[in-house]
Amino acid sequence: MPVVSRFLFALALLTPLTPLVQAAPALWYYWRSTVDGARVCAQTSPGQGWQRDSAAHEGPGCRPRRKVLIVPMR
Repeated sequence: MPVVSRFLFALALLTPLTPLVQAAPALWYYWRSTVDGARVCAQTSPGQGWQRDSAAHEGPGCRPRRKVLIVPMR
């Protein structure tokens, strides 16, 4: 089997996997119940009767996003 056809065969096998490599974790949000005002932290809506109540958070438990400080070198 020539080298070019081996390369094309490998490329054809790996192409469907590219969306998996580019995937990122979903962001976390606080959700508020429209029924009793309860608040819960989740990546997706807990169901009907819930409204998103905050900006995006980075990790579980609705931790705030990390702040990156850039310090110039001297």
